Amino acid sequence: TRTDWPKADNTMDELAYLDATALVEKIKSKQISSAELLEHFVARMEKYNPEINAIIVTQLEKARARAKQADEALARGEDWGPLHGLPMTVKESYNIEGLPTTWGNPLLKNNIASADAVACERLQNAGAVIFGKTNVPIFLADFQSYNEVYGTTGNPHDLSRTPGGSSGGSAAALAAGLTGLEMGSDIGGSIRNPAHYCGVYGHKPTWGVLPMRGHALPGTLTPSDISVIGPLARSARDLKLVMNIVGGADEIHLPGWQLALPEAPQKSLKDFKVAVWADDEIAPVDNSVLERVMQVAKLVEDAGGTVDYNARPDFDVADCLRHYQFLLHAAMSARQTEEMFQANLKTADALADDDHSALADITRASTLRFRDWYNLNEKRTHLRWAWHEFFKKFDVLLTPMCFTSAFPHDHNPKNSERMISVNNEPRNYFEQVFWAGLTGVSYLPSTVIPTGPDSQGLPIGIQIVSREMGDLFAIDFADQVSQELNGFVAPANFRS
Repeated sequence: TRTDWPKADNTMDELAYLDATALVEKIKSKQISSAELLEHFVARMEKYNPEINAIIVTQLEKARARAKQADEALARGEDWGPLHGLPMTVKESYNIEGLPTTWGNPLLKNNIASADAVACERLQNAGAVIFGKTNVPIFLADFQSYNEVYGTTGNPHDLSRTPGGSSGGSAAALAAGLTGLEMGSDIGGSIRNPAHYCGVYGHKPTWGVLPMRGHALPGTLTPSDISVIGPLARSARDLKLVMNIVGGADEIHLPGWQLALPEAPQKSLKDFKVAVWADDEIAPVDNSVLERVMQVAKLVEDAGGTVDYNARPDFDVADCLRHYQFLLHAAMSARQTEEMFQANLKTADALADDDHSALADITRASTLRFRDWYNLNEKRTHLRWAWHEFFKKFDVLLTPMCFTSAFPHDHNPKNSERMISVNNEPRNYFEQVFWAGLTGVSYLPSTVIPTGPDSQGLPIGIQIVSREMGDLFAIDFADQVSQELNGFVAPANFRS
């Protein structure tokens, strides 16, 4: 069996860093029981989580009972499914019956879920043992993961730096070997940037193919625009496994439609047609990031595949960014309290017509009238069709994910004052959302894979994008690239 983890040394806790597929294989072959594996992760959590603060809520009694049941079922010859007995965690924003769902908001600290999210139901129906939840920023709205309810999560590769956000606790728990698998969510890179910063795998699915019910603020049933749920893992094959388990219509549409994502026919890197968008003047990336995009492109070239460094979809990139920002903030406005919304509405009404500052546009976007949103959505549909034409010529597109590797914690409440040094030049913190929004606004799937550490020992990931419903193309390409690179590498201070 091929693996995506480093060779064990005398101090390496190899078991903690196996991918979910390998862990389930060990359970089903009775090399280890589900109960034993759960206790292994619990012991690591007790040892390491106090300094990382990735797992912030647990249900250990319930998990221990379920792990015992999984072992008893296996002894009877019963197979619960592809995740039989696997201990795992999920992002705090998922409902788990009996646990709080706060989205990092102190006002929701007493919001106790009465039922599991649909995604969590499907994971458990496939055999998973969910033993805890992982940290997020307030309202899931930052590239960092800190809040007044649960505190700050650190990056296992360097605790002084961010693990990303908003699925930062998810990525940190995986990177530190505290859990077997994770589920996150993404509206502005919230699966993808934590995967990049922590050196794990993450997949943002095509919008709508994984059911969102139960991943929402209290009382909300309508799926949010742009936002998706999706897996984080220590291998690409685990991403595909979760897509097959969780993907498909919610109950309201069953059995009317079934999800049938097309399998990638390419058997090796030489079979792929690849476009490369390695940098952009709107959101330039550090040379260390640029080099990794080019490294993966060269792997395809060396294998005999087709690589085009100049191909671009037929739209104006600045317009694409503007449409994304407006639609993003319009979608995020639903997470505001009524008081916040009314204050923004008052501010928006007072704006001068010629004020097109970043703050003015965000305020307008957060208070859009439906007609304005409709026009933006129509423009977005044109972007989607432009991408559709583009992907008639290419199987995947390679891009950066973020400006740099993980940056130091920065909790300055004035977001406009947060800066990141890119090639020794300061750039506004939120400009890097460009690389998430470039594809996210058009509902495209994308996979982030680790490519190894930079000169600071911090991971760098790249983004692999495919056409709508082309999720498995991106994941399969990621899997084949991982066979040429190191894949996931455990952080040095958390291997034992």
